Amino acid sequence: MKKVASFALGCKVNQVESEAIAEAFASRGYEVVDVDEAADVYVINTCTVTNVGDKKSRQMIRKVRRQNPQAIVVAVGCYAQTAPEEMKAMAEVDILLGTKGRGEIVDAVEQYQRGQGVLDLVTGIRQEHTFEPISVSGMHERTRAYLKIQDGCSQFCSYCIIPYARGPVRSRPEDEVVAEVRRLAENGFQEVVLTGIHVASYGKDLKNTSLLQVLEKIHPIEGIHRIRFSSIEPNVVTEAFLEGLSRLPKVCHHFHLSLQSGAARTLKEMNRKYTPAKYAEAVAMLRSLWPDVAVTTDMIVGFPGETKEDFAQSEAFARQMGFAKIHVFPYSPKRGTPAAARPDQVAPEEKNRRAKILGKTAHQLQQAFLARFLGQEMEVLVERQGSDGLWQGHTSNYIAVEFAAEGNLKNALVMAKLTRLEGEKVWAEVTQGPKEENTF
Repeated sequence: MKKVASFALGCKVNQVESEAIAEAFASRGYEVVDVDEAADVYVINTCTVTNVGDKKSRQMIRKVRRQNPQAIVVAVGCYAQTAPEEMKAMAEVDILLGTKGRGEIVDAVEQYQRGQGVLDLVTGIRQEHTFEPISVSGMHERTRAYLKIQDGCSQFCSYCIIPYARGPVRSRPEDEVVAEVRRLAENGFQEVVLTGIHVASYGKDLKNTSLLQVLEKIHPIEGIHRIRFSSIEPNVVTEAFLEGLSRLPKVCHHFHLSLQSGAARTLKEMNRKYTPAKYAEAVAMLRSLWPDVAVTTDMIVGFPGETKEDFAQSEAFARQMGFAKIHVFPYSPKRGTPAAARPDQVAPEEKNRRAKILGKTAHQLQQAFLARFLGQEMEVLVERQGSDGLWQGHTSNYIAVEFAAEGNLKNALVMAKLTRLEGEKVWAEVTQGPKEENTF
Protein backbone atom coordinates (compact mmCIF):
# COMPACT_ATOMS: atom_id res chain seq x y z
CA MET A 1 0.00 0.00 0.00
CA LYS A 2 1.40 3.37 -1.02
CA LYS A 3 1.56 6.14 1.59
CA VAL A 4 0.40 9.74 1.21
CA ALA A 5 0.78 12.77 3.48
CA SER A 6 -1.57 15.71 2.95
CA PHE A 7 -0.52 18.85 4.85
CA ALA A 8 -2.06 22.32 5.06
CA LEU A 9 -0.42 25.63 5.86
CA GLY A 10 -2.54 28.63 6.78
CA CYS A 11 -6.29 28.87 7.20
CA LYS A 12 -9.08 26.46 8.17
CA VAL A 13 -10.22 26.29 4.55
CA ASN A 14 -6.83 24.88 3.58
CA GLN A 15 -7.13 22.36 6.41
CA VAL A 16 -10.53 21.18 5.20
CA GLU A 17 -9.24 20.89 1.65
CA SER A 18 -6.24 18.88 2.80
CA GLU A 19 -8.52 16.52 4.72
CA ALA A 20 -10.58 16.06 1.56
CA ILE A 21 -7.43 15.37 -0.46
CA ALA A 22 -6.35 12.78 2.09
CA GLU A 23 -9.76 11.10 1.89
CA ALA A 24 -9.55 11.05 -1.92
CA PHE A 25 -6.23 9.20 -1.77
CA ALA A 26 -7.52 6.85 0.95
CA SER A 27 -10.51 5.92 -1.23
CA ARG A 28 -8.02 4.84 -3.90
CA GLY A 29 -6.13 2.53 -1.56
CA TYR A 30 -3.44 4.82 -0.14
CA GLU A 31 -2.44 4.80 3.52
CA VAL A 32 -2.63 8.32 4.97
CA VAL A 33 0.37 9.17 7.18
CA ASP A 34 1.67 12.22 9.01
CA VAL A 35 3.75 14.73 7.08
CA ASP A 36 6.74 13.95 9.31
CA GLU A 37 6.73 10.33 8.16
CA ALA A 38 8.18 8.77 5.04
CA ALA A 39 5.59 8.80 2.26
CA ASP A 40 5.38 8.02 -1.44
CA VAL A 41 3.36 11.18 -2.10
CA TYR A 42 3.39 14.52 -0.28
CA VAL A 43 0.65 17.05 -1.01
CA ILE A 44 1.50 20.46 0.44
CA ASN A 45 -1.41 22.92 0.50
CA THR A 46 0.41 26.25 0.36
CA CYS A 47 -0.46 29.61 1.92
CA THR A 48 0.29 33.03 0.46
CA VAL A 49 -1.60 35.41 2.73
CA THR A 50 1.78 36.95 3.69
CA ASN A 51 5.34 36.64 2.41
CA VAL A 52 5.99 34.61 5.56
CA GLY A 53 3.34 32.16 4.34
CA ASP A 54 5.25 31.83 1.06
CA LYS A 55 8.47 31.14 2.96
CA LYS A 56 6.90 28.51 5.21
CA SER A 57 5.39 26.81 2.19
CA ARG A 58 8.78 26.58 0.48
CA GLN A 59 10.37 25.29 3.69
CA MET A 60 7.80 22.53 4.04
CA ILE A 61 8.23 21.45 0.42
CA ARG A 62 11.99 21.20 0.89
CA LYS A 63 11.55 19.34 4.16
CA VAL A 64 9.41 16.56 2.68
CA ARG A 65 11.74 16.19 -0.30
CA ARG A 66 14.62 15.59 2.13
CA GLN A 67 12.54 12.98 3.93
CA ASN A 68 12.08 10.94 0.77
CA PRO A 69 13.99 12.06 -2.34
CA GLN A 70 12.01 9.50 -4.39
CA ALA A 71 8.57 10.77 -3.37
CA ILE A 72 6.20 12.68 -5.64
CA VAL A 73 5.80 16.18 -4.21
CA VAL A 74 2.64 18.07 -5.13
CA ALA A 75 2.30 21.80 -4.38
CA VAL A 76 -1.32 22.99 -4.33
CA GLY A 77 -3.19 26.02 -3.04
CA CYS A 78 -2.91 29.78 -2.93
CA TYR A 79 0.86 30.25 -3.33
CA ALA A 80 0.90 27.83 -6.25
CA GLN A 81 -2.02 29.73 -7.80
CA THR A 82 -0.53 33.22 -7.53
CA ALA A 83 3.15 32.44 -8.17
CA PRO A 84 3.34 29.32 -10.34
CA GLU A 85 6.66 30.32 -11.92
CA GLU A 86 8.30 30.62 -8.50
CA MET A 87 7.00 27.19 -7.57
CA LYS A 88 8.07 25.62 -10.87
CA ALA A 89 11.57 26.93 -10.24
CA MET A 90 11.80 24.79 -7.10
CA ALA A 91 13.65 21.57 -7.85
CA GLU A 92 11.64 19.82 -5.14
CA VAL A 93 8.24 20.25 -6.87
CA ASP A 94 6.93 17.56 -9.23
CA ILE A 95 3.30 18.56 -9.71
CA LEU A 96 1.78 22.03 -9.43
CA LEU A 97 -1.93 22.60 -8.83
CA GLY A 98 -3.62 25.85 -7.83
CA THR A 99 -6.91 26.44 -6.04
CA LYS A 100 -9.09 24.39 -8.34
CA GLY A 101 -8.93 20.96 -9.92
CA ARG A 102 -8.30 19.04 -6.70
CA GLY A 103 -10.71 16.34 -7.83
CA GLU A 104 -8.13 15.21 -10.38
CA ILE A 105 -5.17 15.18 -8.01
CA VAL A 106 -5.03 11.39 -7.48
CA ASP A 107 -5.18 10.75 -11.22
CA ALA A 108 -2.46 13.34 -11.82
CA VAL A 109 -0.17 11.66 -9.30
CA GLU A 110 -0.74 8.19 -10.71
CA GLN A 111 -0.16 9.34 -14.28
CA TYR A 112 2.91 11.41 -13.45
CA GLN A 113 6.14 10.28 -15.09
CA ARG A 114 9.33 11.49 -13.48
CA GLY A 115 11.70 13.10 -15.95
CA GLN A 116 9.09 15.16 -17.79
CA GLY A 117 9.73 18.17 -15.59
CA VAL A 118 7.12 19.89 -13.45
CA LEU A 119 3.57 18.94 -14.34
CA ASP A 120 1.88 22.35 -14.26
CA LEU A 121 -1.90 22.05 -13.79
CA VAL A 122 -2.51 25.62 -12.61
CA THR A 123 -5.35 27.31 -14.50
CA GLY A 124 -6.97 30.73 -14.23
CA ILE A 125 -9.19 31.38 -11.22
CA ARG A 126 -10.40 34.96 -11.72
CA GLN A 127 -13.21 33.92 -14.07
CA GLU A 128 -14.24 30.83 -12.12
CA HIS A 129 -17.90 30.92 -11.04
CA THR A 130 -18.64 27.36 -9.91
CA PHE A 131 -17.98 25.91 -6.46
CA GLU A 132 -15.64 22.96 -6.82
CA PRO A 133 -17.16 19.89 -5.15
CA ILE A 134 -15.33 18.96 -1.99
CA SER A 135 -16.43 16.44 0.59
CA VAL A 136 -15.10 15.42 3.99
CA SER A 137 -16.80 12.58 5.84
CA GLY A 138 -14.82 13.26 9.01
CA MET A 139 -11.87 15.18 10.37
CA HIS A 140 -8.92 13.05 11.40
CA GLU A 141 -8.67 12.80 15.20
CA ARG A 142 -11.06 15.73 15.74
CA THR A 143 -14.49 16.01 17.31
CA ARG A 144 -15.35 19.34 15.68
CA ALA A 145 -16.02 19.00 11.96
CA TYR A 146 -15.17 21.82 9.56
CA LEU A 147 -17.36 22.07 6.48
CA LYS A 148 -16.37 24.23 3.52
CA ILE A 149 -19.45 25.94 2.10
CA GLN A 150 -17.93 28.83 0.17
CA ASP A 151 -14.83 29.84 -1.79
CA GLY A 152 -13.48 33.08 -3.21
CA CYS A 153 -13.63 36.72 -2.14
CA SER A 154 -14.65 39.90 -3.93
CA GLN A 155 -13.77 42.40 -1.20
CA PHE A 156 -10.28 43.42 -2.45
CA CYS A 157 -8.92 44.82 0.79
CA SER A 158 -5.82 46.80 -0.08
CA TYR A 159 -3.44 44.49 1.86
CA CYS A 160 -4.86 41.14 0.75
CA ILE A 161 -3.84 38.81 -2.10
CA ILE A 162 -6.63 36.28 -1.52
CA PRO A 163 -9.09 37.51 -4.20
CA TYR A 164 -6.32 36.88 -6.74
CA ALA A 165 -5.58 33.45 -5.27
CA ARG A 166 -9.15 32.27 -4.78
CA GLY A 167 -11.17 34.13 -7.40
CA PRO A 168 -14.72 35.47 -7.03
CA VAL A 169 -17.35 34.25 -4.58
CA ARG A 170 -18.65 30.74 -5.23
CA SER A 171 -21.11 29.02 -2.92
CA ARG A 172 -21.79 25.35 -2.35
CA PRO A 173 -25.39 24.40 -3.19
CA GLU A 174 -27.64 24.15 -0.15
CA ASP A 175 -28.58 20.52 -0.72
CA GLU A 176 -24.90 19.52 -0.76
CA VAL A 177 -24.27 21.35 2.50
CA VAL A 178 -27.26 19.67 4.16
CA ALA A 179 -26.23 16.23 2.86
CA GLU A 180 -22.70 16.57 4.20
CA VAL A 181 -23.87 17.75 7.61
CA ARG A 182 -26.11 14.67 7.74
CA ARG A 183 -23.11 12.45 6.94
CA LEU A 184 -21.06 14.13 9.65
CA ALA A 185 -23.89 13.62 12.15
CA GLU A 186 -24.12 9.94 11.18
CA ASN A 187 -20.37 9.66 11.81
CA GLY A 188 -20.87 10.91 15.36
CA PHE A 189 -19.93 14.58 15.13
CA GLN A 190 -21.95 16.86 17.39
CA GLU A 191 -20.43 20.17 16.30
CA VAL A 192 -19.92 21.54 12.81
CA VAL A 193 -18.15 24.72 11.72
CA LEU A 194 -19.21 26.27 8.41
CA THR A 195 -16.16 27.78 6.83
CA GLY A 196 -15.09 29.56 3.67
CA ILE A 197 -12.78 32.25 2.36
CA HIS A 198 -15.51 34.87 2.96
CA VAL A 199 -18.30 32.85 4.52
CA ALA A 200 -20.53 35.91 5.02
CA SER A 201 -20.85 36.07 1.21
CA TYR A 202 -22.39 32.61 1.08
CA GLY A 203 -25.28 32.53 -1.39
CA LYS A 204 -24.66 35.88 -3.08
CA ASP A 205 -23.76 34.13 -6.32
CA LEU A 206 -26.61 31.60 -6.10
CA LYS A 207 -29.18 34.37 -5.52
CA ASN A 208 -31.63 32.01 -3.77
CA THR A 209 -29.97 31.47 -0.40
CA SER A 210 -27.83 33.10 2.29
CA LEU A 211 -25.74 32.24 5.32
CA LEU A 212 -28.80 32.55 7.54
CA GLN A 213 -30.88 30.38 5.26
CA VAL A 214 -28.35 27.54 5.15
CA LEU A 215 -28.06 27.72 8.95
CA GLU A 216 -31.84 27.31 9.13
CA LYS A 217 -31.66 24.27 6.83
CA ILE A 218 -29.01 22.38 8.83
CA HIS A 219 -30.30 23.33 12.28
CA PRO A 220 -32.95 20.55 12.48
CA ILE A 221 -30.47 17.75 11.64
CA GLU A 222 -30.57 15.20 14.44
CA GLY A 223 -27.28 14.53 16.18
CA ILE A 224 -25.84 17.99 15.55
CA HIS A 225 -25.90 19.96 18.80
CA ARG A 226 -23.63 22.88 17.95
CA ILE A 227 -23.14 25.02 14.86
CA ARG A 228 -20.39 27.60 14.42
CA PHE A 229 -19.25 29.57 11.41
CA SER A 230 -15.95 31.23 10.61
CA SER A 231 -15.08 34.92 10.50
CA ILE A 232 -17.78 37.38 9.44
CA GLU A 233 -17.82 41.16 9.10
CA PRO A 234 -19.93 43.66 11.09
CA ASN A 235 -22.04 44.56 8.07
CA VAL A 236 -23.57 41.07 8.24
CA VAL A 237 -24.82 41.65 11.78
CA THR A 238 -28.22 43.20 11.12
CA GLU A 239 -31.48 43.05 13.06
CA ALA A 240 -32.89 40.59 10.53
CA PHE A 241 -29.82 38.34 10.76
CA LEU A 242 -29.88 38.29 14.56
CA GLU A 243 -33.64 37.80 14.67
CA GLY A 244 -33.09 34.69 12.57
CA LEU A 245 -30.23 33.44 14.73
CA SER A 246 -32.32 33.93 17.87
CA ARG A 247 -34.54 31.08 16.63
CA LEU A 248 -31.56 28.74 16.21
CA PRO A 249 -30.38 27.65 19.69
CA LYS A 250 -27.70 25.35 18.24
CA VAL A 251 -25.74 28.36 16.97
CA CYS A 252 -22.84 28.88 19.38
CA HIS A 253 -22.44 32.12 21.30
CA HIS A 254 -19.10 32.92 19.70
CA PHE A 255 -18.52 35.27 16.78
CA HIS A 256 -15.19 36.00 15.15
CA LEU A 257 -16.00 39.49 13.95
CA SER A 258 -13.29 40.81 11.67
CA LEU A 259 -11.95 44.26 12.69
CA GLN A 260 -8.31 44.77 11.51
CA SER A 261 -8.16 48.33 12.89
CA GLY A 262 -10.11 50.49 15.30
CA ALA A 263 -9.10 53.71 13.52
CA ALA A 264 -11.55 55.02 10.92
CA ARG A 265 -8.85 56.43 8.64
CA THR A 266 -6.92 53.17 8.60
CA LEU A 267 -10.03 51.11 7.87
CA LYS A 268 -10.79 53.34 4.89
CA GLU A 269 -7.27 52.95 3.52
CA MET A 270 -7.50 49.20 4.03
CA ASN A 271 -10.64 49.31 1.84
CA ARG A 272 -12.69 47.75 4.62
CA LYS A 273 -16.40 48.35 4.15
CA TYR A 274 -17.33 49.50 7.67
CA THR A 275 -16.43 52.08 10.30
CA PRO A 276 -15.60 51.69 14.00
CA ALA A 277 -19.09 53.02 14.77
CA LYS A 278 -20.71 50.30 12.64
CA TYR A 279 -18.50 47.70 14.30
CA ALA A 280 -19.46 48.89 17.80
CA GLU A 281 -23.13 48.75 16.81
CA ALA A 282 -22.75 45.13 15.67
CA VAL A 283 -21.06 44.12 18.93
CA ALA A 284 -23.77 45.84 20.97
CA MET A 285 -26.46 43.97 19.04
CA LEU A 286 -24.76 40.63 19.64
CA ARG A 287 -24.43 41.30 23.36
CA SER A 288 -28.04 42.40 23.66
CA LEU A 289 -29.09 39.02 22.26
CA TRP A 290 -26.54 36.88 24.15
CA PRO A 291 -24.94 38.49 27.23
CA ASP A 292 -22.43 35.61 27.41
CA VAL A 293 -21.30 35.99 23.78
CA ALA A 294 -17.59 35.85 23.00
CA VAL A 295 -16.50 38.32 20.35
CA THR A 296 -13.04 37.55 18.99
CA THR A 297 -11.19 39.35 16.23
CA ASP A 298 -8.03 39.95 14.18
CA MET A 299 -6.13 43.25 14.29
CA ILE A 300 -3.26 44.50 12.14
CA VAL A 301 -0.74 46.98 13.54
CA GLY A 302 1.66 49.07 11.49
CA PHE A 303 -0.42 49.26 8.33
CA PRO A 304 1.20 51.69 5.86
CA GLY A 305 0.51 55.25 6.94
CA GLU A 306 -0.73 54.27 10.40
CA THR A 307 0.35 57.10 12.68
CA LYS A 308 0.90 56.86 16.41
CA GLU A 309 -2.45 58.59 16.83
CA ASP A 310 -4.14 56.02 14.56
CA PHE A 311 -2.65 53.20 16.58
CA ALA A 312 -3.72 54.80 19.85
CA GLN A 313 -7.29 55.03 18.51
CA SER A 314 -7.18 51.40 17.44
CA GLU A 315 -5.88 50.18 20.80
CA ALA A 316 -8.46 52.28 22.69
CA PHE A 317 -11.24 50.88 20.50
CA ALA A 318 -10.12 47.33 21.30
CA ARG A 319 -10.42 48.12 25.01
CA GLN A 320 -13.85 49.63 24.41
CA MET A 321 -15.03 46.47 22.66
CA GLY A 322 -13.81 44.17 25.45
CA PHE A 323 -12.80 41.35 23.12
CA ALA A 324 -12.59 37.78 24.38
CA LYS A 325 -9.51 37.27 22.22
CA ILE A 326 -7.50 39.27 19.69
CA HIS A 327 -5.14 37.79 17.13
CA VAL A 328 -2.52 40.52 16.69
CA PHE A 329 -0.57 40.73 13.43
CA PRO A 330 2.19 43.21 12.56
CA TYR A 331 1.46 44.29 8.99
CA SER A 332 3.35 42.15 6.48
CA PRO A 333 3.66 43.52 2.93
CA LYS A 334 2.34 41.15 0.30
CA ARG A 335 3.65 41.52 -3.22
CA GLY A 336 0.93 42.33 -5.73
CA THR A 337 -1.29 44.29 -3.32
CA PRO A 338 -1.77 48.09 -3.32
CA ALA A 339 -0.65 48.41 0.32
CA ALA A 340 2.70 46.77 -0.37
CA ALA A 341 3.50 49.43 -2.98
CA ARG A 342 2.89 52.36 -0.66
CA PRO A 343 5.93 54.48 0.22
CA ASP A 344 4.77 55.17 3.80
CA GLN A 345 5.64 51.79 5.28
CA VAL A 346 5.97 51.69 9.08
CA ALA A 347 9.42 50.66 10.34
CA PRO A 348 9.65 47.02 11.51
CA GLU A 349 10.77 47.97 15.01
CA GLU A 350 7.77 50.30 15.37
CA LYS A 351 5.40 47.58 14.13
CA ASN A 352 6.82 45.18 16.70
CA ARG A 353 6.50 47.79 19.44
CA ARG A 354 2.84 48.35 18.62
CA ALA A 355 2.23 44.60 18.41
CA LYS A 356 3.59 44.17 21.95
CA ILE A 357 1.37 46.96 23.28
CA LEU A 358 -1.76 45.56 21.63
CA GLY A 359 -0.75 42.04 22.64
CA LYS A 360 -0.65 43.12 26.28
CA THR A 361 -4.07 44.72 25.92
CA ALA A 362 -5.39 41.55 24.30
CA HIS A 363 -4.15 39.46 27.24
CA GLN A 364 -5.79 41.77 29.78
CA LEU A 365 -9.10 41.67 27.91
CA GLN A 366 -8.99 37.89 27.62
CA GLN A 367 -8.33 37.51 31.34
CA ALA A 368 -11.24 39.81 32.16
CA PHE A 369 -13.56 37.88 29.85
CA LEU A 370 -12.61 34.47 31.29
CA ALA A 371 -12.87 35.69 34.89
CA ARG A 372 -16.52 36.64 34.29
CA PHE A 373 -17.50 32.99 34.04
CA LEU A 374 -15.72 31.57 37.08
CA GLY A 375 -18.22 29.87 39.35
CA GLN A 376 -20.70 29.34 36.51
CA GLU A 377 -21.93 25.97 35.28
CA MET A 378 -21.58 25.65 31.51
CA GLU A 379 -22.02 22.99 28.86
CA VAL A 380 -18.72 21.62 27.51
CA LEU A 381 -18.13 19.52 24.42
CA VAL A 382 -15.21 17.27 25.35
CA GLU A 383 -12.67 17.03 22.53
CA ARG A 384 -9.60 15.15 23.71
CA GLN A 385 -7.65 13.73 26.62
CA GLY A 386 -4.22 15.26 27.15
CA SER A 387 -1.03 13.37 27.93
CA ASP A 388 -1.55 14.36 31.57
CA GLY A 389 -4.88 12.50 31.63
CA LEU A 390 -6.99 15.66 31.84
CA TRP A 391 -9.95 16.09 29.53
CA GLN A 392 -10.15 19.20 27.35
CA GLY A 393 -13.09 20.84 25.65
CA HIS A 394 -14.88 24.09 24.82
CA THR A 395 -18.01 25.84 25.96
CA SER A 396 -20.50 27.28 23.47
CA ASN A 397 -18.78 30.67 23.77
CA TYR A 398 -15.43 29.01 23.06
CA ILE A 399 -13.85 28.99 26.50
CA ALA A 400 -11.25 26.20 26.59
CA VAL A 401 -11.54 24.21 29.82
CA GLU A 402 -9.71 21.27 31.39
CA PHE A 403 -10.89 18.86 34.05
CA ALA A 404 -10.28 15.43 35.56
CA ALA A 405 -12.90 12.71 35.07
CA GLU A 406 -13.23 8.95 34.75
CA GLY A 407 -14.30 7.06 31.65
CA ASN A 408 -14.24 7.87 27.95
CA LEU A 409 -15.65 11.36 27.53
CA LYS A 410 -14.35 12.14 24.06
CA ASN A 411 -17.08 13.88 22.03
CA ALA A 412 -19.41 13.89 25.04
CA LEU A 413 -21.47 16.87 26.19
CA VAL A 414 -21.11 17.44 29.92
CA MET A 415 -22.01 20.16 32.39
CA ALA A 416 -19.04 21.63 34.21
CA LYS A 417 -18.46 24.35 36.77
CA LEU A 418 -15.59 26.70 35.93
CA THR A 419 -13.50 26.87 39.09
CA ARG A 420 -10.25 28.75 38.56
CA LEU A 421 -8.11 30.58 36.04
CA GLU A 422 -4.38 30.01 35.56
CA GLY A 423 -2.98 32.11 32.74
CA GLU A 424 -5.14 31.23 29.75
CA LYS A 425 -6.12 27.87 31.25
CA VAL A 426 -9.56 27.49 32.82
CA TRP A 427 -10.06 24.62 35.25
CA ALA A 428 -13.45 23.02 35.72
CA GLU A 429 -15.28 20.30 37.64
CA VAL A 430 -17.87 18.07 36.00
CA THR A 431 -21.27 18.52 37.61
CA GLN A 432 -23.28 16.34 35.23
CA GLY A 433 -21.89 13.65 32.94
CA PRO A 434 -23.20 12.55 29.56
CA LYS A 435 -26.65 11.00 29.51
CA GLU A 436 -25.57 8.14 27.26
CA GLU A 437 -22.44 5.98 27.09
CA ASN A 438 -19.94 7.52 24.71
CA THR A 439 -18.49 5.33 21.95
CA PHE A 440 -16.90 7.97 19.68
